[in-house]
Amino acid sequence: MMKITEEIISWESLPEILTAKHIAGILKISRRRVYELMQIHVEHGGIPNFEIGISKRVEKADLKQWIKRKKEKKQG
Repeated sequence: MMKITEEIISWESLPEILTAKHIAGILKISRRRVYELMQIHVEHGGIPNFEIGISKRVEKADLKQWIKRKKEKKQG
């Protein structure tokens, strides 16, 4: 039997540069969905990111702004 554990992540404990795994944990979505959101242009709602080799990374401040914009759009 597989034990399911849910990791609680605090914003303060996160590094300044985030991986898709970090973001998936924060947003409670799959890493696959995070990568899909990274493929969308920022102007169309995608998560701002940059590449280091083939790895995609997101600055914590950029993710915070992205979440804020999503909330404002929903409320607007």
